[in-house]
Amino acid sequence: MNSAAVKMKHKTIYLLDKYLTGESMNFKQIIGILIPIFVDQACLILMSLLNTAMISSAGVAAVSAVSMVDSLNIFLVNVFIAVATGGTVIVAQYKGSGNSKMVSKTAIQATSAVTIFSVLLSVLVIIFHMPTLNILFGKAEADVFQNARIYLIGSCLSYPFIAIFQAVSGGLRGVGETKPCLNLSLLMNLTNTALNVLLITVLNMGVEGLVISTILARIIGMIASLIYIMKYNETIHFNIKDALRLDFDILKKVMFIGLPFAAEQLFFNGGKLLTQTFIVQLGTLAMTVYAISNSIAMLFQIGPNALSIGIVTVVGQCAGRRNIQDARKFTKSLIGLSSVLYVFAALILLPLFPFIVKMFSPPEKIISTIFIMIVISAIAQPILWSPSFIMPSALRAAGDSNFTSIASLLSMWLIRVVLGYILGITLGFGIIGVWVAMIIEWSTRGIIFGIRFKGKKWYAHKLI
Repeated sequence: MNSAAVKMKHKTIYLLDKYLTGESMNFKQIIGILIPIFVDQACLILMSLLNTAMISSAGVAAVSAVSMVDSLNIFLVNVFIAVATGGTVIVAQYKGSGNSKMVSKTAIQATSAVTIFSVLLSVLVIIFHMPTLNILFGKAEADVFQNARIYLIGSCLSYPFIAIFQAVSGGLRGVGETKPCLNLSLLMNLTNTALNVLLITVLNMGVEGLVISTILARIIGMIASLIYIMKYNETIHFNIKDALRLDFDILKKVMFIGLPFAAEQLFFNGGKLLTQTFIVQLGTLAMTVYAISNSIAMLFQIGPNALSIGIVTVVGQCAGRRNIQDARKFTKSLIGLSSVLYVFAALILLPLFPFIVKMFSPPEKIISTIFIMIVISAIAQPILWSPSFIMPSALRAAGDSNFTSIASLLSMWLIRVVLGYILGITLGFGIIGVWVAMIIEWSTRGIIFGIRFKGKKWYAHKLI
């Protein structure tokens, strides 16, 4: 190794030690938590991109329908992911405090709670799927609406499987075991993509093929996660008998974090859904622009998304030790790292835009609009996204769930929804107006959470 490489190595270690080492954990432990989550997010987003590109081959109606229902899916699935996050926070705090018995009990109870929530949601949505679609997307064209109906029912059938998978992953992330989460996620998502290639690209089954592959992949993911946590994991001693016995003392703690977050997710993603109804009014092409722009924008978020997930474990364990100095330090460092990752992503991905957008086979006349929206995001994300999404994850990990949920709801409904309607529909800026409203909402969230983080109230909660 030459002297320049040695100097670079020493400088990197110095920076990592300075910003990511404290009394609670060192930079090697934090990187060990973050790297598998990063790879997992990269695979999830790349496969989502591939899946959207594959369904694009079935036509504009199919991609618009999948985009519409995916907004509803995110709205619903995030309810039980929120409850799973409640489990992750409590597990992380017990892990930080060294109480291994309660680590297992909490992970098991969180899985039970998430399963109950997901089954109830699935049944309710299947029963009321037609009124739901009529309210949200009644103005969509007939072929788009029919594809959306098929995809929504299929998605609902898969909810319990993905819910159990997410609950198991949440427990593992809470104790810092992110590598098995990665392996399980890779298994599920590679299976999903392989089945999509077979059913959509080879057999031309369109939306029906997407539904079948989603259900089968999630069943495989659920079975694999349960086998791993029951037979091979030594930290969380999971068994079905304990999962069937509800412990309300533990559930109360999980729900203290999970329910406000679930309410936030319902109303936050409800705001996104309402925004989608504005876009439906703008026509199928506008919906396609929005779907493709969202998919490409997610590529920029691979690293930052990983940090927003990983910070729950890091800050949760610091809070369990009552080491607030480390919690503050790591939060600031990970927000800074997120901004750096966004800059790198923009430098790599913007020049590749013409090749990326071709994957979706969009009509030529909408490509320039998609590019404008991606450039707007690329400029805003390094400055605005990181504090507005990573900081609330840190606050929530310390137990500050009610404040983060209320602040997120108010910013979403008062700014993104209202301003989106004014800019997009009333003032006639169309899809770009809706997109700009989203960016303005990020800045408001960041300011609110920044002020909260400077104070003392966010770490005053004692959960364990």
